Parts: sequence; C-alpha cells; structure tokens
Amino acid sequence: MAMNSPPPPPHLRAADGSEKQVCYYYGPHISYIDDGEGHSMVPNRVAMTHALLAAYGLLDDMDHLHVSPATKQDLKVAHTEEYLDLLRNLTPTKYKHDATTRASAERHHLGVVTDIRTGCTSHDNPVIDDLWDYCLRYAGGSLTAARALVAGDYKVAINWSGGMHHAGDGKASGFCYVNDVVVAVKALLERFGRVLYVDVDAHHGDGVQDAFAEEARVMTVSFHQYDGKGFFPGTGSVDDVGDAGGAAVYRTLNVPLEAGTGDVRYHKLFEPIMKRVMEVFRPDAVVLQCGADSLAGDRITGLELSVRGHARCIRFLRSYDLPLLLLGGGGYTINHVACCWCYETAVAIGKEIPDEIPKHGYDRYYQTQGYKLHYYHEAHSSSSNVLTKKMGKVKQTVMDHLDKLSALMAVQSADTDEEPAQAVNIDADALVNRSPSGEEPIQRLYRLGGEVELTEFFIDLGQTKQVKRNKVHHDQCRVPPL
Repeated sequence: MAMNSPPPPPHLRAADGSEKQVCYYYGPHISYIDDGEGHSMVPNRVAMTHALLAAYGLLDDMDHLHVSPATKQDLKVAHTEEYLDLLRNLTPTKYKHDATTRASAERHHLGVVTDIRTGCTSHDNPVIDDLWDYCLRYAGGSLTAARALVAGDYKVAINWSGGMHHAGDGKASGFCYVNDVVVAVKALLERFGRVLYVDVDAHHGDGVQDAFAEEARVMTVSFHQYDGKGFFPGTGSVDDVGDAGGAAVYRTLNVPLEAGTGDVRYHKLFEPIMKRVMEVFRPDAVVLQCGADSLAGDRITGLELSVRGHARCIRFLRSYDLPLLLLGGGGYTINHVACCWCYETAVAIGKEIPDEIPKHGYDRYYQTQGYKLHYYHEAHSSSSNVLTKKMGKVKQTVMDHLDKLSALMAVQSADTDEEPAQAVNIDADALVNRSPSGEEPIQRLYRLGGEVELTEFFIDLGQTKQVKRNKVHHDQCRVPPL
C-alpha cells in the first residue's frame, strides 16, 4: 500500500561544504559499559552506530560536540538530591557487602528489586561498575546537544546514547538510571517558549510524561506498544491526558499500539496526529526520542517497523524546520539499532545512503541480514482488519483530545500573554570539537590487522530471532523496557 511521504528536508550543507546544520554527540566511554551477561541493554550499540556512520562517510557532514559529562547540579533539575547521592556513591562492592546500601538501592529500584505485591524480582537496573560516570556521560550528551540548539547555530542535534525516558525523580526504571530527556527539555525551555516531546520507542515514555505533567509549556506525545496488561511499563492508555484539573491537561497525549502494527498502519496514525499537534500546540522546538525497539526483529517487542518506516518519523518532523533534538532509547537487536540510527542520521543531514553496508570493523555483525541496511520491508508484514479498526478508534479518540486542547489553548491565550522565546547567550563554537577522531579502536584494529575476533556474546545479541522474556531475564515476571 503506497503512502504519501512528506518532502525530504533540503541538504543541510552549503554547496561549498562550509556550513553544517547538524551537530552530533558521541562519547566512546559509554560503549564500554556492561550491564552484565544476559541483560538486554548493550551500550556497545552506540559504538556500532558511530562506526557505521564513519563507514558511510556521514561524520564529515556534521559538527562534533565536545565530550562533556553532566554534573550533579545539572541532574538536579530532574532528580532528587538523595537519589543522585546514592548513584554517585554506589558501587558493586558496596552493594554486595553493605546491607544498608543494598536496602537503599532497592528502595530506589536499583539492583535486585522485589515487588511486594507479586513477589517477583527484577534486575533491570543492575549496580554496575562506573555507574555514576555512565549517568553523567549520557546525560551530558543530551544536555550539550540541547545547548547547541539553544545557541541557535544548528537545526538538528543528535545524541544516540540518550533517550533514557523511564527514570523518575527518585528512582531508576526500565534500564534508565537518570532521565537525560528531562534535563535536555528543561535546557531547551531556557530559550524556547514551547517544547514538544515525541516518543517513538516501543515503550511508553512515562518518566518524561510524569516530569512535565504540570508544565503547560511542554507537550508529551508517546506512540508505544500497549496491551493493558503486563507490557512494560503498563502506562500510556489513550485516556491518559494528564490532570483533568491542571493547566497542562491534554498536553499529555498517548497513542497505544498493538503488536504487528507495521509501517502503513503506524503512519496512518503518526502523520495526521502529529500534523494536528503541530497546528494546535505550535512548538518552538521538538525533541524526538528514537527508541529503536519499535523495529521489526527486536528481541522483546513487536511493533514491526522497517528502518525506513521508523526514520519517516524524523523526516516528517524535520519538514517543519524547527530546532530538532534526536535522542536514542530502546533497541535490543543491536545490529538493527545501528542500521536505524545510521540511516536516521543520514535523513537528518539530508542524504540518501546505499543499502549495501560498507566494510568496517563491525561488519560481521550484519551477516545475518545480508549486509543490508534495510533488512526488513513492510511488504513482509501481514494485514489485519481487526487491528486496523482498533487503531481507527484510537486515532479518533486522540483527535478528540487535540480538539479539546485547541479550545483550551484558545481560552488560555486570551487570558494570558504568550511565553516569548528567551535570549540565551551560549557560545556554540565552544561546544564543538573541530578536530574529532572518527576512527574507533575496533576500526583501527580491523584496518591494521584484518579480520578481528570479536566476542561471541555480541554476535549472539545481533541475531534477528526474537527471544522471550524468560530466556533473557532472570525474574520471568514482566516484559522489560526501554
């Protein structure tokens, strides 16, 4: 079934290559983090994405931001001091040998956590080596990218290591320790009157929604898999529109989807809904959480989007020519994640890249997909009239919510002055690394020594076969995030 796509954005570089309107953040230390054997989250996927960007020559089309970890003070806009102090001082040794530390960690959903209602245990947010450093680095990436947009020199800023949308003000959740999205949005609010947050991760963006539930200048829109039963995090019903008595009611918008949605049905919802959101809310900047677990072949979800279908969300929002912050998120078949975020970087830049994956240090991970960037196509998915009808009802309900928001905003605008954009003095040039090294150690080894033996652990994680929760997780109690 053919779909009418919005026009692609213009090429973002001048003809002489002198100006770049996309900036990019990558901190190599993030890829060294290990959540433990059997855990679904593999931060190394960010290094794979970076290596693929280098192989396609896309790194030269972007300005590279300095690696700039966040500070505790930066994170206090999103988290309690008690929680941050715990994260800063928590180590595997203290967790193992100090009962008081272990109890505090469990209260904040860190380490092995037992649900007193069900008796189930989970290990979604393990106590790992270099935990505090990891939190500072991925949150710092999103904050730096947001500041680059605030400075006004770029149209798009990217941090694929960010998008940890589940963390709450005083707790970890769903593989997310600190909520870099909240930190970034609050930085954008220093200049932009209204910020729109859009989430295309397969899991509901609950942490971000909760953080801005009473903020009328922020609208959160989440497209996510939802079954009303046990799919993590269990929130995000279409009827959840925020506090009915609050000033920000209807600025919370949820679009629940069912497994097997696929590209065509997805964009029959995404595009008309987002078009109406843009008309009603009229944002000054947009944040898009690009969780890649909504892709076909993900190990723990089932929305079944193609790489092109996923990237179409970026293409659509990019067409509005507003400052756009792109963040990562979920994604557990790591070769698919790298393909998706590489292609989406190309879309942000305004380039089309070949389907054939170039040879580079990680190319063996793509053998199972025939060394093709676009490993899956919508034509492979099945049709379902029942599913189409259900989604039609969801769309109508969401559009009704947007009509109510439109009426509400008209009244509010008549009663109050509009929040103007603020003048914020940030030196964009100081954020940029003018001589970045584009070659990862794994690429250098590959170039100098030929075939590199990489661990079978990552090869196993790269398989397209979906794995049930009880084969991946210890507790067998619920489906994991992100």
